[in-house]
Amino acid sequence: MFEIERKNKRSEWVFMILSGIFLGSLTMLNILGITKFIALDFELFGTEIPFPIAVGVLAYPITFLCTDFISELYGKKRANMVVWVGLILNLWVLFIIWLGGELPPGPVLDSAGNIIPHTNGAVFYEVRIATFAATSASMISYIAAQFIDVHIFHYLKKLTKGKKLWLRNNGSTLISQLVDSIAVILITHYYANGLPKDEYGALTEPLLYFIFASYTFKLITALLDTIPFYFGVKYLTKYIEGGATKVEEE
Repeated sequence: MFEIERKNKRSEWVFMILSGIFLGSLTMLNILGITKFIALDFELFGTEIPFPIAVGVLAYPITFLCTDFISELYGKKRANMVVWVGLILNLWVLFIIWLGGELPPGPVLDSAGNIIPHTNGAVFYEVRIATFAATSASMISYIAAQFIDVHIFHYLKKLTKGKKLWLRNNGSTLISQLVDSIAVILITHYYANGLPKDEYGALTEPLLYFIFASYTFKLITALLDTIPFYFGVKYLTKYIEGGATKVEEE
């Protein structure tokens, strides 16, 4: 009895930590979101290739790694549950940011309707605008991408009869992040109008470059996380000691 209780405690601790990292990263990437675009331009065969990525993307790959860990160790139901909690968390963040903006005093605006820097709440309202844009864009793409990730992960797991861990980890993440990259950039541009523009109101780079940069970054990090995923699954399974690892029959 004591041994089973100890395994269950370890299992729940691991689940809580993975869920916490996932939800914390999700919140951070939505708040930071498109507050800054990083220019990681590079040269290829003498040609300058623009590589603009939103600062929020930096935390994004870890969310897929966490759901893959949860899928592997706890099953599809637990992974989907965490995805739904993430959606609720998105709505909660939006509500608090909306409420903070509605409460007095409002932003101090100039004659053109722009927020005057260094006045009370100026930073908050700038972040508020960017967060609404990023979160609105990410919510739709997030739901689609995360559920696709979980579904493909378990489809590949069943297809390979539980073998080829690298295939379901990379296959699920690469396909779901392609969906996410296309959706989030298109929604950010056409719905939230949140991509960086020059002084003439034109995009600083063609739309395709934003999609390419976002997906390429996620592609590289997804491939790099294969090794920590392998060792992580092996270590965590050993740590939990098998018996309490699965909480559902697949």
